[in-house]
Amino acid sequence: MKRLVNWLMATALVVGMGFAGMASAAETPLGAGDVVKLSVYGNPDLALETRISEAGTITFPLVGQVEIGGLSVAAAEKKIGNLLERGGYLKKAQVNMIVTTLQSQQVAVLGHVNRPGRYPVEGKRSVLDLLAMAGGMSAEGGDAISLVRNRKGAVTRETIDIVQMVRSGQLDQNMEVAGGDVIYVERAPRFYIVGEVQRPGAFKVERSMTVLQALSAGGGLTARGTDRGIRITRKDASGKPTIINARHDDIVQVDDVITVKESWF
Repeated sequence: MKRLVNWLMATALVVGMGFAGMASAAETPLGAGDVVKLSVYGNPDLALETRISEAGTITFPLVGQVEIGGLSVAAAEKKIGNLLERGGYLKKAQVNMIVTTLQSQQVAVLGHVNRPGRYPVEGKRSVLDLLAMAGGMSAEGGDAISLVRNRKGAVTRETIDIVQMVRSGQLDQNMEVAGGDVIYVERAPRFYIVGEVQRPGAFKVERSMTVLQALSAGGGLTARGTDRGIRITRKDASGKPTIINARHDDIVQVDDVITVKESWF
């Protein structure tokens, strides 16, 4: 299922890139750190490549400091053109802006993904798009991710079960992301198996995993092992360990310790 999810994320990214090619960075708000290249038709002496300051401003020839932080490319072009016209420098100013480095609009994808890092958001991007950019969830990654968003100073945190979302086809949780958001892929929950199994250790808890399936994950019994008298050490609500005599069809829970005994015969 995890491979299917990663394939769907990659497909979403390819499709998204097609739409982003139409929308491009022109619809993305400009911000501090972005590098823009400007030109004015018929006036090569006004060409400029500069970085937007922390205050959201650039210094443009003739008109001086211009605040463009938070504007789209089209709005910034229009604002600079109007300033040139109102100042009497040009009768009709045709300003063209290209974003060469989009640093302000980046989303951090962290945790158990194949390529953690910061990724630029050009146009509309969703959670699946960003996970695909980061190479999908790694083998250690869980089914759920945390999405932290900052909207006008209000920080929210959403937990999204990616696998369940894809299985159900309900993509309403495939939320749109914006610069400054953080996507964190949690480590998959684990159980532990010890004693007379071929590969004792920690393993991922799959959905509705039974004790028999857990034994299989551990490589099966050794020649000395027995599947009778298997015990599970599990913490109760207060955190106190309790011992449970396990059956093959019992459901494994997070942090269970399954002990396989040695056969007496």
